[in-house]
Amino acid sequence: MNYILELTTVSKVYGMGRTAVKAVDQVGLQVKPGEIVLIMGPSGSGKTTLLSIAGLLLKPTRGEVRVSGRKINGMSPRQLSELRLRSLGFVFQAYNLLGALTASENVEVVMNMAGKRGKVARQRAERLLTMLGLGGRLNHLPADLSGGEKQRVAIARALANDPPLILADEPTGNLDSKTGQEVMELLCCGLGRDQGRAIVIVTHDHRLRQIADRVMWLEDGRLTSGDRQSSALN
Repeated sequence: MNYILELTTVSKVYGMGRTAVKAVDQVGLQVKPGEIVLIMGPSGSGKTTLLSIAGLLLKPTRGEVRVSGRKINGMSPRQLSELRLRSLGFVFQAYNLLGALTASENVEVVMNMAGKRGKVARQRAERLLTMLGLGGRLNHLPADLSGGEKQRVAIARALANDPPLILADEPTGNLDSKTGQEVMELLCCGLGRDQGRAIVIVTHDHRLRQIADRVMWLEDGRLTSGDRQSSALN
């Protein structure tokens, strides 16, 4: 089986000695192409730390990480950056759009970083944004877009370099329930599963369980199968 993402006994410890905090504790996770995995758990359970490790933004204290079959242990910062740029797309709760750039330019800039410029980048940005229902908002700045529209731009940006893996950190946190559901269905069904793209979502939003192939529970840094609904999600 070829996995897009593999975490093997991954741990992350902050601090040393008696003050050490184990944010992630011997986590194992394998994600297949086209699979949508939801990771849930209470605040402070290590979800964002785990997603940062999976996204090559944070190195684990122990354990092994593989993305697209490539072992990241021992990679240089430049190699990690290149792998992240070409194999991973990120969707954040706060959108993280560049305020001085239009919707189209926010998508194009990611392709520019990967060496795609000019007409090629512009046409792909326009195509992605149109697919996401923003064909009439290409030249609008983020300040002129609604929350749902900003998140659609963020999704288009995540898809810009056609990565096999999308990582989403609380992607519906700033959206109302209807808009959040619409946006995530677009990402997971039309642009994710149907295109063989794997998506890992960290969230408190239990309504997203219906679009996931698998739900995992993270608590005290330990990842287990199954969704334990609790008041901690509210």
